[in-house]
Amino acid sequence: MQGIAFQDAYPDDLSHCYGCGRNNEQGHQLKSYWRGEQTIAHFMPKSFHTAIPGFVYGGLIASLIDCHGTGSASAAAQRALEQAGEQLDEPPRFVTAALNIDYLAPTPMGVELELIGEIKEVKPRKVVVEIALSAAGKLCARGHMVAVKMPETMAAVPA
Repeated sequence: MQGIAFQDAYPDDLSHCYGCGRNNEQGHQLKSYWRGEQTIAHFMPKSFHTAIPGFVYGGLIASLIDCHGTGSASAAAQRALEQAGEQLDEPPRFVTAALNIDYLAPTPMGVELELIGEIKEVKPRKVVVEIALSAAGKLCARGHMVAVKMPETMAAVPA
């Protein structure tokens, strides 16, 4: 992993997300990074993330895939803009337009979860990302996300 986490480059007023916001002490504070052409994040579920004893709650899995996907979309859009010669003060923010998750296997508690993102499409206002979530090397869930550039009206809402 290299550089700072995608989410740590967001401005303070846009860093309150329950899944990845560094300014949300009760949240997951997920951190995503580039690993070559893929994105990667790790998360260790806590005891209260339980669905049934021994297994992770599916809503947590959806939340992690959602935040890793939007972080990956932001980083991919930033990379594309910089490759086109644009200088950015901060990365563009993206929100979820569509999210489809396939739960492939029960996700065990007590092991670190790994999320790997693959950027499938980058357009000025839309990024498509596929995310794989694994536990102890076993694929447990797969997500397909369409992320869109955050509307200006969302940035204007007070925290």
